[in-house]
Amino acid sequence: MYEILLNIIAPVVIVAAIGYFWSKSGRAFHAETVTSIVTTIGSPMLIFSTLANLDMALSSFLEFAMYAVLAAVSFAVIGFVILYLCRLNIRDYLPGLMFPNAGNMGLPLCYFAFGEPGLALAIAVFTVFSTLQFTVGIWFSSGSSSIRQLIRTPHLYAVALAIGSKALGIGIPVWIMNATTLLGSLTIPLMLLALGVSLASLSVNHIRLATGLSVLRLAMGFAVGYALAAIFGLEGVARGVLILECCMPVAVFNYLFSLRYERAHTHVAGMVLISTLLSFLTLPVLLLYLL
Repeated sequence: MYEILLNIIAPVVIVAAIGYFWSKSGRAFHAETVTSIVTTIGSPMLIFSTLANLDMALSSFLEFAMYAVLAAVSFAVIGFVILYLCRLNIRDYLPGLMFPNAGNMGLPLCYFAFGEPGLALAIAVFTVFSTLQFTVGIWFSSGSSSIRQLIRTPHLYAVALAIGSKALGIGIPVWIMNATTLLGSLTIPLMLLALGVSLASLSVNHIRLATGLSVLRLAMGFAVGYALAAIFGLEGVARGVLILECCMPVAVFNYLFSLRYERAHTHVAGMVLISTLLSFLTLPVLLLYLL
């Protein structure tokens, strides 16, 4: 079990560490260029290529997606109340509490734990959180509720095209799949390098606040996932996937948006790193419970 977790988490830490030492060495890193490439090209292609290869009935996909929507709403409500009571900026920190790393960490974990059926359900969760993060999440970070901004978000079209083609039974040419997969593969490494660069500026105060919010993210994730599974009577793989995805650490995209829109990006970077490292300690116990 620890070997599986090491194989998933170690690459995240290693790539972020490269970014960290790159910054410490004084080399140039154009964060704005990197984040623009990731948010406008890399991530839409990653979402499209993942969904286009989805091997799952559309009705089952939509049903499980509904659970993910309810989880996101629950995270938003709980996070808002706690941040308000603690007098912390809502726009700075709510996205980190609301959007877990359901993709590059949640998907492989669900696959290793529950096989192909678990991976199919996890993709439904990933789709919902990705769509919300690149619409509602951008709105939180940017401070703008402009409909024009949402319409210009490429991730909406990536989801619509992928799901639409599957619903209509339209085959996607191999060359398109190869191109989108190649472009999507840029996303995770660039995100983690940018994360490492930001971590180079962390201070003790940043770490203290980031640790508290990281613990909140993981604890809230388990509570919401467990409650939703109980309410809807989920069992077996469905129950395990929902709880596991809800318990994921802070998504790296939260850091990118905080950097792009100047929303306490050093704190958010600390939330991503610390919650990920804490997951290394908590996930073995969680997986033993779920399995």
